[in-house]
Amino acid sequence: MLENAVLFSLSANRPLAESIAAHLGVKLGDVNVQKFPSGEVLVEPVDTVRGKQVFIIQPTCPPVNDNLMEVLIFVDALKRASAKEINLIVPYFGYARQDRKAKPRQPITAALVAHLLTTAGVDRAVTVNLHAAQIQGFFSCLVDDLTAIPLLGAAINKGLTPEELNNLIIVSPDHGGVKRARDLAGGLGNCPIAIIDKRRSSSLEPEVMAIIGDVQGKDCIMVDDMIDTGRSAVFGANALRGKGAKSVRIVAVHPVFSDPCYDLLKQKPFEEVIVTDSIPLSKKFLKLPNIRVISLAGMLGECIARIVDNIPLSEVFDAYTKPENVKTKFDDEQ
Repeated sequence: MLENAVLFSLSANRPLAESIAAHLGVKLGDVNVQKFPSGEVLVEPVDTVRGKQVFIIQPTCPPVNDNLMEVLIFVDALKRASAKEINLIVPYFGYARQDRKAKPRQPITAALVAHLLTTAGVDRAVTVNLHAAQIQGFFSCLVDDLTAIPLLGAAINKGLTPEELNNLIIVSPDHGGVKRARDLAGGLGNCPIAIIDKRRSSSLEPEVMAIIGDVQGKDCIMVDDMIDTGRSAVFGANALRGKGAKSVRIVAVHPVFSDPCYDLLKQKPFEEVIVTDSIPLSKKFLKLPNIRVISLAGMLGECIARIVDNIPLSEVFDAYTKPENVKTKFDDEQ
């Protein structure tokens, strides 16, 4: 299916890469990854890449620095092996929250990482829901920032009755996420939105000042680009219930799930937590009964095929607004 193209997976999320390869009907190329006692790593392709269009699947998720170094070293190896074009598929872009100077003497690490990748030899980066869309401007190569919001909307819509759909309200956890909430609401019949007016105290703990919008008796769906420690999400859920919300669910593209997220989620502050497989989840999170993982494999696979065939990517988003195209992480294994 992918003529003169080869697909590689590094260490960060091989299950997603295997699902993408299965969707495309190809096999992953062989990679030699060696980790030495000194902490150094050697990454090299086993298969020939001379004159080929190469796709690397590697989110820079935790351990962020290890996964980032794997990519940089592998890209250098591909460049020196005469690869024709190097495309990096980054379902989760680490350091994306360091996208500006919030105070004096701070680095802009998102820009640094983008410069490292392009200097190493990346010709195109494909990302999913960057924390800030402006990060695309940090790259000096082609960038396609895909959105999984239509896919998550289709996952919510799957199995809902018209009455349940009419009682939904989409909630942005802060002012910065309003566009994301509007996009999700648009895919769910233009249901209403609400906004949590949130501030952070001197101890950096979130503090809800007000809920903008009427959530009384409503089924609330919070939407965010990621869940990290989960503190802000749980704080918001409690505030919504305090205003009379009937139920609270959350959808997020990237399940970073740093400590103490597991301890918070196992207390079931949400009726359901819907995330994608941009980052692989540990077994303890997968065992939580209220977590549902939606696969990005179909969407990313279609994008790879269209890049190879020089076809616009925009139609992919329309296809993945349909509930029948929603697959959970384990659908291909059943």
